[in-house]
Amino acid sequence: MPNTPPLTYPGAPAAPATPLPPSASGHAEGVSNEEFRAAMSRLASGVVLVTAQEPPLDPDDPLAPRGEDVGMTATAFMSVSLDPPLVLVSLREGSRMDDLLDEQPLWAVSVLAESQRHIAGRFAMKGRVSDRLLFADIPYVRGEATGAPLAGGALATLECRTEQRVPAGDHTLVIGRVLTAALPSADGGPLTYFRGRYRQLG
Repeated sequence: MPNTPPLTYPGAPAAPATPLPPSASGHAEGVSNEEFRAAMSRLASGVVLVTAQEPPLDPDDPLAPRGEDVGMTATAFMSVSLDPPLVLVSLREGSRMDDLLDEQPLWAVSVLAESQRHIAGRFAMKGRVSDRLLFADIPYVRGEATGAPLAGGALATLECRTEQRVPAGDHTLVIGRVLTAALPSADGGPLTYFRGRYRQLG
């Protein structure tokens, strides 16, 4: 019997869709890494500095030296809930901050002002020097709840305790309960990130 197309009529179930072949990037949906990056670069984001302090070398000794401060620039940061107050930051899987927050539940966020582009660039560098040197000439105070550095002149600061870690592809979504929130500086606008560059509003 010759092959004939299936009969169709109003309300008939649609024929199964033929799956698209995987793209060169390995994405079955046919979206390349370059296409995805280009599309998401059109989404303007705020810029924050995420900080935490390594646990002391000997947690049982109150006089043991504290661990090093660690910081990273992030643009994937958002509020999640008002009651309880929750925020979320996305960390590259296996990054130093991801590894640290896997063992250290306390961390902080400084919402950077437009005048703090140099801080964002410094903590976003690849192959960078030690974090101790990165913090050397940046004014900051230590959070009372976390001990993490809070950047001076930031538009807002938040101290957080991890509530949940969610693996998501090549990143980890870290959801934190906000322990403290403050507005250190009321001057200036926010630092934003759009189309691969740090920008100012207006």
